[in-house]
Amino acid sequence: MRTEVATLPGNPERPNEDWVAAALAAHGGGGTVVVLDGVTPPAGDDGCVHDVPWFTARLGGALTELSASRPDMTLSGILALAIRRTADAHRGTCDLSHVRTPQATVAMARWNATSVEHLVLSDAALLLEAPDGSVRAVLDDRLDRIPDEIRRFLAATDRLRNQEGGFFTAAADPEVARRAVTGTTPRAAVRALAALTDGATRWVDLFAEGDWADCFGVLRKEGPHGLLARVRAREAADEAAGGAFRWKRHDDATAAYAVL
Repeated sequence: MRTEVATLPGNPERPNEDWVAAALAAHGGGGTVVVLDGVTPPAGDDGCVHDVPWFTARLGGALTELSASRPDMTLSGILALAIRRTADAHRGTCDLSHVRTPQATVAMARWNATSVEHLVLSDAALLLEAPDGSVRAVLDDRLDRIPDEIRRFLAATDRLRNQEGGFFTAAADPEVARRAVTGTTPRAAVRALAALTDGATRWVDLFAEGDWADCFGVLRKEGPHGLLARVRAREAADEAAGGAFRWKRHDDATAAYAVL
């Protein structure tokens, strides 16, 4: 088994709000990968004295520790407990009921000798490669279902944030863990896997440079750094050509790749 991770800030003058970790069991029987994409808040009050990197580091750290040390818990149970721990760390100083309290998207996987578990919440992506080379993308498409005419307006988007009929992120309510996309695959059916933030999935879903199988092929041949370099090159080419982005011209981008 081996793992590789890479992350690039969208703007070198701003902190990277993504977070990534990979851990392998010393005896070689399993491992875990955790990728978070912190949600950049709009200018103004979000009810919290902490920034997004503070939040993603604590949530990501809790997810990594729990997924590695608590094989008796499901990934959704681990996410709920990690959210609760993180909320408890700033409950006394911050308004956790604020709709824009620090939050993040999540993609994580955990494997042992017999199975591979996965969890995805919001617009991160998890890719599972089978022994025959086919690739399955595990996605939470609820944010994509919201029309652009709604997502252009913060107040309209906020009304759908962590609400039934809208979309869900890991913020301060542990109950959101029940909304995550989860599943288990036999270990023999997974040769490798990858977890990506939406800054990395741009190669597929924004620039249409290839499909998910093509994206996995880049990871296999060039590693996470290669995929992120391709994203940045495509962004630069689009900018030079006067292209228009729906959201950020450059985004924090993170990829984790694991060969099982």
